[in-house]
Order: sequence, then structure tokens, then C-alpha cells
Amino acid sequence: MTEVHGVGLDAQSRCAHWQSATDVISIRFPCCDKYYACYECHEALEDHEPAVWSSDRFDEPAVLCGVCRVELSTNAYLACGFTCPECGAAFNPGCAKHYHLYFEGSFGHPGAG
Repeated sequence: MTEVHGVGLDAQSRCAHWQSATDVISIRFPCCDKYYACYECHEALEDHEPAVWSSDRFDEPAVLCGVCRVELSTNAYLACGFTCPECGAAFNPGCAKHYHLYFEGSFGHPGAG
């Protein structure tokens, strides 16, 4: 099973910072090649600056569904409509507000809240 790092994690990778029913994804940070529940968990547990995914690497596994544990590329995650393509779990559309912390480029998702 893919290991997720974070502060106060539950079984579906919700952390002390994000705990809604749809906060079930983790991001693999390219700087340390570890999945973290969120940017704040990375800051709390690592001693280096976080790196974002460069657009030329958007086809590599970068996002983990905490429900079924499928790994998604950035491209697949950004195209999934906030629903896991494997198990149908809902992902938090509000995460789109934080894409700049994880992915290179600018993104706009109508209704992302």
C-alpha cells in the first residue's frame, strides 16, 4: 500500500488541516517523492521547501485517492471532474484554489469553491 504522510491522518488520508468528507486525496511532492495529505503537512514534517509538479511531468503519478488508493497523473486528476475515475469517490472541488501550491501553471475551474 502506498504510504501517505501527514499530521493526524485518518484511513482515507484526511489530515489535521483538511477534514471534510471529500478531503481524500494526497499529493506526491516531487521534491521528496512522498505522498502528503496537504501542503501544510509537508511543511510540518519536512525540512526542505516543497516543489510543484512541472507541466512536462503531468503524465506521472502525482495524486492518490485515499478511498481506493489509485494513483492518478496530474492530467488525469485535473480532468476527473472532482470524482475518482476508479471508485467514484468525490474529491473536494475547493482544492482547485490550491493548485498553485502543487502544480505548475494557472488553472480555472468554474464552481470550485
